[in-house]
Amino acid sequence: MEWWGIWLIVCGVLLVAEMLTLTFYLLWIGVGAAAAALVAAIAPGAFVLQVLAGCFVAVLLTLFTKPLTRRLRASRGYRDAIDDLIGRRGIVLEEIDEGKNGIVKIGNETWSAQSNERLRKNDEVIVVGRGSAILEVQKWGGI
Repeated sequence: MEWWGIWLIVCGVLLVAEMLTLTFYLLWIGVGAAAAALVAAIAPGAFVLQVLAGCFVAVLLTLFTKPLTRRLRASRGYRDAIDDLIGRRGIVLEEIDEGKNGIVKIGNETWSAQSNERLRKNDEVIVVGRGSAILEVQKWGGI
């Protein structure tokens, strides 16, 4: 198989993975892989040049978009979808030890979670906060 085809497959896999994670980290690497595919189509034998072009594009996009995303998050009215989870109840799927991560189900989604107390499987929890990708939960003491 030609290198440009391999780079396009890598690009596609990274873009699909980005859609599943919604982090924007894999997006720029995927675009870098697309740039490497373009270089591979122009210069098929220059593998090092393909890798360098892909890395350059990914780093350049990351550097230029980081200040934009910071400004967007700081803007008035911005609300992250994860913020809507605070106050929602869920159930523990994988036991959470104090200070360690486990898995909880909130609605139809599963999330990594941590707690200041030990939570067993099937305990009912409420989301009290969030990290970048990990929810902070505590045992639900509902009626």
